[in-house]
Amino acid sequence: MEPKDYTVVKIEGEYAYLRADGDTAENDLFIALALLPPCIDVGTRLHYEMLSYTVVE
Repeated sequence: MEPKDYTVVKIEGEYAYLRADGDTAENDLFIALALLPPCIDVGTRLHYEMLSYTVVE
């Protein structure tokens, strides 16, 4: 998968919904919080590359 930037749009329990930049709600990515950096919250921007998510400042 190619590098991509996401925004956390919703957190429910142990899962987060990520939306790719310029994408619609229909294509939100549903992912376990255990796979994301520990400091995320709604509105946090993430960069995905090489099977890893990092926070974008």
